[in-house]
Amino acid sequence: MGNCVSFSYSCDQTVDRIIRCLCGKGYIRNLKRNLKALEREMEDLKAIQDELQNKIAREEETQHQQRLKAVQVWLTRVESIDIRFNNLLHTSPVQLQKLCLCGLCSKNICLSYKYGRRVFLLLEEVKILKSEGNFEVVVQPSLTSDVEERPTRPTIGQEEMLEMAWNRLMEDGVGFMGLHGMGGVGKTTLFKKIHNRFAEIAGRFDVVIWVVVSQCTQISKLQEDIAQRLHLCDEAWKNKNEFDKATDIHRVLKRKRFVLMLDDIWEKVDLEAIGVPFPTRENRCKVAFTTRSRELCGRMGDHEPMQVNCLSQDEAWQLFKNKVGDNTLKRDTVIVELARKVAKKCCGLPLALNVIGETMSSKTTVQEWQHAIDVLTRSAAEFPDMENKILPVLKYSYYNLVDEHIKSCFLYCALFPEDKMIDKEGLIDYWICEGYIRECQVIKRAINKGYEILGTLIRANLLTEVGTHDVVMHDVVREMALWIASKFGKKKETFIVQANVGLHEIPKVKDWGEVRKMSLMNNSIEEITCSSKFSQLTTLFLQHNELKNLSGEFFRSMQQNLVVLDLSRNFVFNELPEQISELASLQFLDLSHTNIEQLPVGFLELKKLTQLNLTSTKRLYSMIGISKLSSLRILKLLNSNVHGDIILVKELQLLEHLQVLSITVSTELGLEQILGDQRLSNCITSLDIKDFRQKPFNISSLVSMENLRELWVVNSHVSEINTYMKCGESETMDSSSLHNLTCLCLTNLSIVRIVNCHNIKDLTWLLFAPNLVYLDITFSGEVEEIINKEKAINLTGVTHPFQNLEVLSLTSLPNLENIYWCPLPFPSLRRISAFGCSKLRKLPLNAMSVPRIDEFSIAMLPQKQETELEWEDEDTKNRFLPSFSEVIIFLIL
Repeated sequence: MGNCVSFSYSCDQTVDRIIRCLCGKGYIRNLKRNLKALEREMEDLKAIQDELQNKIAREEETQHQQRLKAVQVWLTRVESIDIRFNNLLHTSPVQLQKLCLCGLCSKNICLSYKYGRRVFLLLEEVKILKSEGNFEVVVQPSLTSDVEERPTRPTIGQEEMLEMAWNRLMEDGVGFMGLHGMGGVGKTTLFKKIHNRFAEIAGRFDVVIWVVVSQCTQISKLQEDIAQRLHLCDEAWKNKNEFDKATDIHRVLKRKRFVLMLDDIWEKVDLEAIGVPFPTRENRCKVAFTTRSRELCGRMGDHEPMQVNCLSQDEAWQLFKNKVGDNTLKRDTVIVELARKVAKKCCGLPLALNVIGETMSSKTTVQEWQHAIDVLTRSAAEFPDMENKILPVLKYSYYNLVDEHIKSCFLYCALFPEDKMIDKEGLIDYWICEGYIRECQVIKRAINKGYEILGTLIRANLLTEVGTHDVVMHDVVREMALWIASKFGKKKETFIVQANVGLHEIPKVKDWGEVRKMSLMNNSIEEITCSSKFSQLTTLFLQHNELKNLSGEFFRSMQQNLVVLDLSRNFVFNELPEQISELASLQFLDLSHTNIEQLPVGFLELKKLTQLNLTSTKRLYSMIGISKLSSLRILKLLNSNVHGDIILVKELQLLEHLQVLSITVSTELGLEQILGDQRLSNCITSLDIKDFRQKPFNISSLVSMENLRELWVVNSHVSEINTYMKCGESETMDSSSLHNLTCLCLTNLSIVRIVNCHNIKDLTWLLFAPNLVYLDITFSGEVEEIINKEKAINLTGVTHPFQNLEVLSLTSLPNLENIYWCPLPFPSLRRISAFGCSKLRKLPLNAMSVPRIDEFSIAMLPQKQETELEWEDEDTKNRFLPSFSEVIIFLIL
């Protein structure tokens, strides 16, 4: 009987458990219903998620704000639930097949119970999450960052390396981080991307300091760069020694959590001597650097540095294809196979892939590609180091240049500092005097030829174009150029280049007789009294130093061959020695932005001088005798203290070979004298009209200046040009006015500056300057509009203005209400600034006006004016509001 009782009790328990499963929460009998409900609720939840993400994306992009943390937590939970839902849904067919008795029971009750319970609980979670997804506000203002992002270009194959480097640098125990690799592998590009990441974590570090170190940089130069970032460079700073400067830097940095980023170091940087506190776990500071030497990483304190490797074969091929282009590769299937071999010869080095790919982009025959493979095979094998791996590859692009003069022009660019932007026009001026451009007798042709050479070098990827006016040479390419110029390292003193390295005196050289070209620009040299014999020196760059004295013996030591001498931007330099007369071969002399007061008598003996730049020599008081410089072709006097009066004009008329003239004119008689001489008038490329107050100055009088490119009008009364009548309605205009209006086409005019000019209400005449690039109007209180609608409509043959305009700068124009009456296309516009233009309420923009919005910026002062602007429509407002920038940026520029 005991067994019967036991059996009865066991059956009761089993039945009771089954009843609870079937009738309790209904995990099994409601499984189908719960699954369908879960699918519906998940669809609703995903729809809410999508709407929320779209809203976040719009507001983050247009308002430069960051999402709320609660919103991100909710989105993360949705993603987690979505994974769990997909797992349940994936097994649902198998689970439903286990049901029996019309879905009331299961063939495997335990498994079905557990599965049904998971479905039920997830359904409840989804319902709760849905109810919590109604966010009224999804973003908040981002924290501002003291990091100005550095421009970088798109890359291939660096994404993983970037994440690894960033994560390592952010580790608490890491104070030093080194990136090492061969030149041209992309270290600086990767480093810039790491630098820009700091802008995304505002508040974590007090200051991020970027310093380009490069070769031969001295402690004083590094201290100067760091001090600039810390705002320590006042007058007292300049008089301190290196020890005191280090003390100042240390005093500031020890109170900050800093990141010091040193790009391109070539030897150990002595942080203690500079004044930089060592990074520790306690102060949580960071020092990161790039170098080509792994050994140097260890000396700097990183014994586990990260190597930046070349691209994989697939990545290299993708980069190479992008550079060569489909048009070339699709011409012949054989070319594709040969191109793969050429890409392989580059061994994954991004710089080589770029340079060789660009060079080969115009090669359309199989034979040319086969020849390229032959040359690369002879020149480049493995990559043991810079000199026998990278340079031979780069050398191929150099030797592929078609002309020896173009090669000389390329090598010349190595005289400028690393990463230095080089002004195109100034570079061409050097080339002309050096004799690299054959068409030097006609300056305009020579300049055109110079631009053609620049185009060749840019297309060959040996130079990189930066904006409209500048180029830059990559530091690895520059090293290759110096290597070639020094006869492949055999005669290193042929080119002495120590630019921007903090020198205080001329470097020591074993044999001055070997030196052909020397560049010591952008240093701190105050005095040169060297009397060594520079018997072969042809080019000397001393610009942007702190020169106070040049001895006569120094000039006498290079009397035979010196052709180019640049002393510009030595702001305290005020006297040339008489011995300059002994520079018998001198053709180019730049004294711009110096304090020079007079030209010595011996100066007039420079019979071969063809280019003389005296721009912004504010203390120069006389040019008497300039007519004796019989070979002079280019003379620049813009903003000099010597103005174009009658006496000077008469001297200029005697310069038979003069072809380019920039000048300031402050008298009506002087301007009349220039305009009365068509040859002299045609020479003028830059003109500054200054202090014309008694007699109004008429812009239309300048139509005879066919080559005018830059016009300043300062402190002058400008007469209005009659643009009301169409050119055909001559009965209301005298013949002179009609002729001026008909012929007023300032085709070459690209820069216009109007400063402190009154009695003008508009500048509608700018319609006659179709190639205007830069427009600056300042302190002209009566200007009401830039282009007047009524006048513009009455003109014939004038299309949309400002098609080439890059910069529009408007300052202190209290009555300015309008720039143009309707939106305009601005295909080249990069910047609009409007400071002190309180009545300006609308910009001539619509959503399609500026195609390159990522390169465009607007600055206004007062900044509240931004919120008061009227916009063409909501799309225009949303497109341009993110383009507003901090005013301080433009005040510096």
